[in-house]
Amino acid sequence: MPSLLHRLATPATASIRRWVLGAFPRGESGIDYDHPLGDPGWFGPDSATWQVHAELPGMLAGGLCALMLQTLHPLALAGVYDHSNFRGDLVGRLRRTTAFVAGTSYAASGEVEALVAKVKRIHAQVRGHTPDGQPYSADDPALLTWVHVTEAYGFLQGYRRYCRDASPAFADRYYSEYRRVAEALGATDVPASEAAVTAYFAAQQPQLRFDARSREVLGVLSGIQLPVPMAGLSRELFLGAGAALLPDWAEVMLERTPLQRMQAAASARMLAGMSPLFRRALTDGTAPRAYARMGLKMTHPR
Repeated sequence: MPSLLHRLATPATASIRRWVLGAFPRGESGIDYDHPLGDPGWFGPDSATWQVHAELPGMLAGGLCALMLQTLHPLALAGVYDHSNFRGDLVGRLRRTTAFVAGTSYAASGEVEALVAKVKRIHAQVRGHTPDGQPYSADDPALLTWVHVTEAYGFLQGYRRYCRDASPAFADRYYSEYRRVAEALGATDVPASEAAVTAYFAAQQPQLRFDARSREVLGVLSGIQLPVPMAGLSRELFLGAGAALLPDWAEVMLERTPLQRMQAAASARMLAGMSPLFRRALTDGTAPRAYARMGLKMTHPR
């Protein structure tokens, strides 16, 4: 029976592999995941971070959830709006963000330190004022914390909803581990548990808003064209699956309609069903290479 299932799944996994490599081509980042042997990087094979970030469906949907949340913070959004070519190169921006997350998760320590230093140099140049005169800078510790928490929340919820179970203890371990990257970038008071993340979001809500800039960025995101087969269908699948991860308060702030919520729920069901095929299709990605660097074969938790 297993061999029959494997034969039936092969065409689907081949299509998924082509899709992933079209959306995120290998080798463009220049990050070395294979050397030096035995270097665990910042997390290592026993970490919750390596488990969560190995699941591509959860990471993609979670990353899109994070982007939606980030549009609600006027100071964080201003840096993107004023200093990023998101209108003309959103695909490139998503690829660079994906490379940073993968690199800081799975590369050896020297590579991680170089990536963090590079991003810090970029952040130091991003500063300005919002339309109502509030100053912002990308290296503001509070803004770095906001961006990190939205991403960590999205990644963990994507893992939970589409890939694997995650107990409260596992979630706390993930939040505690993964804050290392945010703190290295300059973030402070980074929540280190699930309860702390919930409290953090509650504390942030008074300064959040959904305005014309938020709508514009979300409009660009909703029209993204990845260079892959069935680009529109796959875009709607992942955007819907990302929206399905939003906390209730964010759905209200983003003015999501009942129809949008129904579409998101349908996307979530579809992606959850497809998740094992992604796992089967991507046996040579960054996570397996990092395990191999440690002399281990990657195995997924049951």
